Amino acid sequence: MFDYRLKVFHTVANRLSFTKAANELSISQPAVTRHIKEIENQLNTKLFNRNGTSIQLTASGKILLSYAEKIRNLSRDLEFDISQLNKHAKGKLKIGASTTIAQYILPEILAKFHSYYKEIDIELVTRNSEDISTLLKNGQIDLGIVEGASQSSFFDYQIFKPDEIVLVCKAGHPLANKTLKLNDLYTIDWIFREQGSGTQEFIQNQLQQNGIDLKLLTTVMQLGSSESIKNYLLHSEAMAFLSVSTVLQELKNEQLSIIDIKNFTIERNFHFITLKGEQSELIHLFLKFISYN
Repeated sequence: MFDYRLKVFHTVANRLSFTKAANELSISQPAVTRHIKEIENQLNTKLFNRNGTSIQLTASGKILLSYAEKIRNLSRDLEFDISQLNKHAKGKLKIGASTTIAQYILPEILAKFHSYYKEIDIELVTRNSEDISTLLKNGQIDLGIVEGASQSSFFDYQIFKPDEIVLVCKAGHPLANKTLKLNDLYTIDWIFREQGSGTQEFIQNQLQQNGIDLKLLTTVMQLGSSESIKNYLLHSEAMAFLSVSTVLQELKNEQLSIIDIKNFTIERNFHFITLKGEQSELIHLFLKFISYN
């Protein structure tokens, strides 16, 4: 029931890109532009400031985004409440999630799920993506949520949500407001996640596909979590690739900065993974809940 024009605006506002929004919504860029223009005409205000290839929300745009998110959440709550009317569910669901997802994305969702289904016990296991896949294969969890690009014939995959991996440094870094070229990556001191991390695997694949020789990168340290990496960066001239989901608070507090790389972005999808075959009703219920929230 979420108005489609608001959905288009919401997507553009969150991605800050007409092109990315068009790709995500599977419509043309002119169609995105037309929908935004219709809203601007209706509200008699400008929603985005355009500066070359980049866009930023205007003051009106920020207000509309706030209301759009409230309307979107109310719409989803309405649809879910109606669909779950007179249904009663109980049991236990064991979910395994990779570190980024478990720490930064799932807590709010799980809290809301519990408010609807108080008789369903949720156990959350946090590991890297490789370990989550192993736990699921061995029947030690019911459902996995992972970051990695690798896919196995043992599992069915379903997109959870899109994510972007960004180059991050401390706010006072000499390169904080610069745009780098790919070859500049060879001049940087790097902090990376441990091997087995889905994020690390995906970053390496993307760099290699764009001609970067990983052996020539200067890796000063490998750390086991995004929190460790962020805290390290605050006291170092090093840089790291991190999921934008993990640095929102530090960006807001102007502790960390995102550095653009010319003609290079790292975008991915988080995935649900389940064992092939028929799934339990609790898994279906949880996945349906996620789709509404």
